[in-house]
Parts: sequence; structure tokens; C-alpha cells
Amino acid sequence: MFHKTNFTADARPGHVQPPSGPAPATPISANLLDNLVYLRTQFGISSDLMIREIHLCGYQAAVITMEGMVNRHILADAILLPITEIKGSKRTPAELMEYIRDDVLGSGDMIQVRTMEELMNLIASGFAAIAIDGVDYMILGGIQGFAMRGVSEPASEVMIRGSREGFTEVIRINLSMLRRRLKTPDLIFEMMKAGKTSNTDVCLCYMRGRVSEKLLRNVRQRIENLPLDVVLDSGYIQPFLENKHLSIFTSVNTTERPDTLCGKISEGRIGILVDGTPFALIVPYLFVENFQAMDDYTMPPYYASFLRILKYIAFVVSLLLPGLYVAIGTHHPEMFPPVLLLSYLNADHTTPFPLTFEALLIHFLFEIMREAGLRFPRAGHAVSIVGALVIGQAAVEAGLVGAPMVIILALTAISSFILPTLYAPISILRFVFILLGGALGLYGILLGATLLLCSICAIDVMGIPYTAPVSPLTFKALKDVVIRADWRQLWKNKFRVQNVKGSDLRDDGKQP
Repeated sequence: MFHKTNFTADARPGHVQPPSGPAPATPISANLLDNLVYLRTQFGISSDLMIREIHLCGYQAAVITMEGMVNRHILADAILLPITEIKGSKRTPAELMEYIRDDVLGSGDMIQVRTMEELMNLIASGFAAIAIDGVDYMILGGIQGFAMRGVSEPASEVMIRGSREGFTEVIRINLSMLRRRLKTPDLIFEMMKAGKTSNTDVCLCYMRGRVSEKLLRNVRQRIENLPLDVVLDSGYIQPFLENKHLSIFTSVNTTERPDTLCGKISEGRIGILVDGTPFALIVPYLFVENFQAMDDYTMPPYYASFLRILKYIAFVVSLLLPGLYVAIGTHHPEMFPPVLLLSYLNADHTTPFPLTFEALLIHFLFEIMREAGLRFPRAGHAVSIVGALVIGQAAVEAGLVGAPMVIILALTAISSFILPTLYAPISILRFVFILLGGALGLYGILLGATLLLCSICAIDVMGIPYTAPVSPLTFKALKDVVIRADWRQLWKNKFRVQNVKGSDLRDDGKQP
């Protein structure tokens, strides 16, 4: 038996009104005709609003759905057939509605609404509404049947030994994948709405008892106060979760992997799922986590540590190598070894452009090729091969660029691909360091690196230092930064992101 208190949508947690002052809610009328006229007025000439009027025990009734959003077979078998088989009786309209809700319908996802705004939002989400003349509320059953992509392997986070499951565009499926991995009542899914027009479903995922209450209130308030009319992707929300700073490094990252998000949630972070996108947001996200992957925790610790050191080296190479080459070649050629100096001088005499312009040109062309390979339908690899031939061989033979610069480009590009989460800031900073190296030499590189380090250290992620646990230094947490300790050591260190040194969210008496 169902109870009335289980169906009232007004009491659902996460029911959010727009921050600018919500418009007064329109109550559902006891007159069925008035409700149908209101819906027709709101949806206008839209052809997907389906209203089927029927007679139930002598009363006028209607079943309201959106075409394409519901499963027709379930609609017929679970709603239309059971209610049309109700025998005549002396029930009042309210008693008939209660009987249908409590004893007739078998859908587990049942909601009772009393406002037209909630009704329109739910039928647009794949619910079927039942209305009876003389009853000032409606009951809805979830019978979603819209087309969706199945669970598949994430394209952007390929793992060697990890799970092959990735998030999909349907938020309910994503929640089930998280629940299957964390079978605990402490895992909380808090549903909210984002976008005054789109009414997009947004879910906060966190572990009760592990997440900081201050952090949770901060994130919840920022989503409630979103000024956007339409939210179609998690990228719409991401800028509003980041603190205002001048650094181009992001403090909110994304993931397509349920296991990765579960690991972050267990450390006190908050995952944010947005209906319609397979990318979940992670808040907060620290700088050192760009060098970590789920594979690190399935491999032997010595090899995982080796890979992490390799990633840190790749970060420095992809960021500074072109600028260093330009700085040394332009201002300090005596620092080249004799054999390399001869190769550089030969390339410099056969190319018409200054070294700085040559480096900017070839890296700019590389970014064009990469973007073309990503956007070109199906034949992206062909674009990359053609680009490599043009820049690698034809450009050198034509004397546009030198062979050493092509090698520098290749090393830089390969190194940057190792860190996909940092590719965007690295690609921009690479041009900055080329300009600094060409203008000021090694002094410019040193100045740029110092300013960059200060910028990273100045970032505050909702009260948590972005460079934690390295700065301020937390010794216990270093077991999972540059190196990865064995699981026999890691399990003893119950890391909580809010408890790192320098955090404003630190729980008294607790250690990270």
C-alpha cells in the first residue's frame, strides 16, 4: 500500500526555485477541463503533448504524456489497462484517485503533484499523469521510454585493467552505476534543478559523514543561485563552481568513469551529475590529481610510481621544452653541445624565419591539425597523417622550418598527450614560454616559471589549497602523490580532502 506522504513532490529534497524570485505556482484545479486548457495553452501547437480522455466509473478522466518520452507498452499494460478495468462503484472522485494510487497502479516511481509547474516538468521527463475531474491533484508514474545510449567504455579515460563502464547521458543510469559500487546508506544522491527554462536535473553525490558540511553548503548554494536559463551540459555549471582567479588551471575536473567518481566521493569530495551529459564534475579537484589515474591503483606500486614520475617529467617537457630551445638558440647558443650547435646553425641558415616565429608557427599549425583531426568526421587519423607529412617532411625540405624544431614539436606533442586533463592550459602556456624565451632568454623562462608557480599556489578551491598536500606539506598524504605506496599502507591513511593542511574546512582533531 502507498501512503499519501510518499507522493507529495513539494517536500522532495533538492526542490529548487530560481534565485531571482520564483513566479507564484499555479495550483492544479479540481476542474479537469481547466487543467487541460491550461496545458494546451502552455504547450501551444506542440504536437508531442498527448492527452487521452477516458471515463472512469462515471467520471471524466485523462492520461497525459509526452510522445517519445514514455514507453508505449508500459503505458498500456501498467496504466491504461488497469484503470480501465476498474468496476463501477459509489466512490467519490477523491476516493477513486486514492484507490488507483494505492491499489491499482504498480509503478514504483510514483509522485503526487499539486502544481502545474511540477506537472509539466515531470511529464517532460517521461512520466504519465492521471487526472480525474473533481480532484485537485494528479498522480504520475515513471514509465520513461526515450531513446538512450547504452553503457559503453569511456572514450577519454581508457584503462588497462580497470572497469570498462562509463557514464551515459541518462542521469538515473549513472546513479545506479554509483550505487552498485558503493552499497552503503551513507551515499547520498541529492536532486536539484538547474536552468530556469530547461529545468535540467542535477544530482549532488556525496558520502554522509565524510564530506565537509561547509563544502556541501557552498556547492549547493552555488547551484541554487545559477543565473542561467538553459543548462545543457556540465560545462555550463563548471565556471560557477570555480573561485575567481587569474590562473588558467581548473579546480573542478570531469570524469566519465563511475569507479573514479566513487573513489573521489569516498575522500570527501562532491560529484555532480547533470542529465544529458556523460561527464561528471568533481569538486574540489587538486593539482596533483592531474597526474593520477585509476590504473595506478590496479598496478604494482613500483610501476605506478614510475608512471607518475614519468607524467611529472612529461609535464615539464611539454610546457618548457619549446621555450627553452628558443631561449638557448636565440640568446645563449653557446650552451648547445658542439654537435647540436652545428645542427642548429645549419637549420638557422636554411630557414627564412627567426627562431621564435618558427616555433610559434609550427606549434600553431600543430594545434590546427589536432583540432581538424578531432572534428573531421571519421577520417581523423588521415588528417593527422597528412599533417605529419606536410609539417614533418615537406616543410623541412621547403626550408620553412628546421629539422630540430620538428623534433621539438614531436617531443612536446607526445608529452602533452600523456596529461589530457592539463592539455588546455599547457597548450596556451607553451606559447607564452616561447615568447618569453625569445624576448628575454633563460631569464624570461625563469620569470615565467616563477609567476606560474605563484599562480598555482595562490589558487584556493573552496577553502582548500590547490597545491595540497604538497604545499602546505602533509607528510602522510605524500604516499599517494609522486609515488604510490602499497595498498597495505594506503588503507591505513584514510584521506579526507577537507583535512589537508591549510584547509578552512578542516575537521578538528582529524588528520588527512
